[in-house]
Amino acid sequence: MNINWNGVFPAISTQFNNDGSINYESNARMLEQLINDGIDGIIALGTIGENLSLTPQEKRDFIKHTVDTVKGRIIVLSGCAENTAQAAAQYAKDIQDSGVDGLMLLPAMVYRGCAKETLTHYQTVARATKLPIMIYNNPVTYGVDIDIEMTAVLAKESNIVAIKESTTDTRRLTELQSRFGDRFTLLCGVDDIALESILLGATGWISGLTNVFPQESVALMKLARSGRLKEARELYRWFMPLLRLDTIPKLVQAIKLAEQIVGRGSENVRAPRLILEGEERTYVENTIKHALATRIDLSKFNLN
Repeated sequence: MNINWNGVFPAISTQFNNDGSINYESNARMLEQLINDGIDGIIALGTIGENLSLTPQEKRDFIKHTVDTVKGRIIVLSGCAENTAQAAAQYAKDIQDSGVDGLMLLPAMVYRGCAKETLTHYQTVARATKLPIMIYNNPVTYGVDIDIEMTAVLAKESNIVAIKESTTDTRRLTELQSRFGDRFTLLCGVDDIALESILLGATGWISGLTNVFPQESVALMKLARSGRLKEARELYRWFMPLLRLDTIPKLVQAIKLAEQIVGRGSENVRAPRLILEGEERTYVENTIKHALATRIDLSKFNLN
């Protein structure tokens, strides 16, 4: 199964109105901005997209709206996060003809399965759909590590084609390449090791802060992939305090607040999440304020 999931992929937020309903107009506007800023694709309904805060019908409506808005201009992947393998498989079946390009599949939510149970979850979904699938391996957040031996089992499923590597251990990228060669497309899923991951062979970057600073994200990817490391390090040093926001427990609220500050969206979230207050809010506001005050002129890199 040939895919080209390379480049910068913002994990977009799901925008809400003040009453908690989905603000489709805001999401469409956000998508247009991101496309104009040169990103390569997006992940809808991931962690930043508050997947588990949406009803089953809202998820299906949202991904249809996203595909209809994008109109094939960039790659659209949908997060698939459900409590059971059956529910995840049903979601995959329901959207496979929507025009979406693939799935980012998470382990079963709530219940943390053992290795055999986790493999069964992924196999069940893969065999239920014709869509290409990206493994989302994030043991830090979801408590399940899809290790090298488990990956070897999943490599037998022809439509499991990519891995979003989020263990925070960059050695895993080398281990995956040593074992599987180019069998999987590898994407970095942790913002504050993005440059390291690209240099170690990740060809894609799934990012939260890319929603807020997409042009800088695209520039970092281009500089790193073209071997312009001195310039990449300069941009990365500026970016690092921002990228840290993607690694804190309240990353969704932090990124949505950042989107609001720069005029790209609203910080509205669904309970049990609440908007940031006090020191947490001040920290995000000060981080964004400093970044804007010290923003690098990207034209100096001559990337066109």
